[in-house]
Amino acid sequence: MAREFSRTDRVAHQIHKEVASILQNEFKNRDPRLGLVTVSGAEVSRDLAYAKVFVTFFENDPEKIKLYLDILEENKGFVRQLLSKRVRIRAVPALKFYQDTSITEGMRISNLVSETISKDRQRAEQAGRNIDDEQE
Repeated sequence: MAREFSRTDRVAHQIHKEVASILQNEFKNRDPRLGLVTVSGAEVSRDLAYAKVFVTFFENDPEKIKLYLDILEENKGFVRQLLSKRVRIRAVPALKFYQDTSITEGMRISNLVSETISKDRQRAEQAGRNIDDEQE
């Protein structure tokens, strides 16, 4: 029976899960400057030598986000060392942290759509007709 996911997908999923756990539990003791961070995904190269770890910060200040990314980059060896103890793999991939902006971008687009819909309804009401009646 063929497996549903490739090996790189399985390794990426495991790295995602373990790095999230490491950042949430062990990393806070090492560097308390790091704010609230969420691991939103991971991608692993085909040769399993490199891993991109996508993180989301609950912060809007670009300077703090840059500081947090710098903190993660400075401590990626520590994270990789803990990862090697948790994951049974011959060679643990080199980690690189990236900010995941897809969540904030999705929220921005959602707000734009909601704003446009409300403006359309206001225009329709001012013109004396109901936009919901037109859609039916």
